[in-house]
Amino acid sequence: MTDAIVVLCTCPDQTSADLLCEQLLNQRLAACINQLPGITSVYRWQGKVERATEIQLIIKSRQPLFAELQACIQAHHPYEVPELLALPVSAGLPAYLDWLNGETS
Repeated sequence: MTDAIVVLCTCPDQTSADLLCEQLLNQRLAACINQLPGITSVYRWQGKVERATEIQLIIKSRQPLFAELQACIQAHHPYEVPELLALPVSAGLPAYLDWLNGETS
């Protein structure tokens, strides 16, 4: 087992996605972030079913940094309740995991 995590977060537009990526990378809270534009999210919000086109962020980080990563996203994200889910990484290429550890605080 490793302390690496994959964090999922959606953004409403490219500007907010770029801002979050820049903040997380500059603070060394993430080693790499993939942006998947054009996803469709269908969800319940305030009693109604909503549909939105969003950008999915796939953030590679480490569990010990999650509280700081969460605070950063909450400070810079335009949504009242942003998607923020951390998934544990059970295994990975050792060289990649070493790189991830080296690029995060």
